[in-house]
Amino acid sequence: MYSHYVQYYETDKMGVTHHSNYIRFMEEARVEFFKNIGFDYFEFEKCGIVSPVVGLNNIKFKRPTTAGDTLDIEVSIKSMTTVIFTISYVMKKGDTVVLTGESDHCLLSKEGKIVPLNDPRVEALSNKLKELIVVNE
Repeated sequence: MYSHYVQYYETDKMGVTHHSNYIRFMEEARVEFFKNIGFDYFEFEKCGIVSPVVGLNNIKFKRPTTAGDTLDIEVSIKSMTTVIFTISYVMKKGDTVVLTGESDHCLLSKEGKIVPLNDPRVEALSNKLKELIVVNE
């Protein structure tokens, strides 16, 4: 789990966290998640592979947050095909869910070519993602 402390500058004129910041929080949590499972984004980039966001899905703002709040972000792998994997996020303030959402990703070479998830260069990552798929009811 990743925690983010909401800063004052991340809020809007109404004093609530601006909606655009939640996408950044998702990215922070995703980078930490991959590091924790042994696949540091920065190491992949050094090897010439990047993982762009190709879709944002089902973003649901459930409750507002404000400066000084700590958000706990749970990250899980929802699904994968030979090209796309979907990551699920649940953000909570204490026991209260404040946001749920998903992001879709693919892998690209430094030349901008798709790297399929069954490519030998990413076999370990692919196997780990398959192992971590969580089916949410």
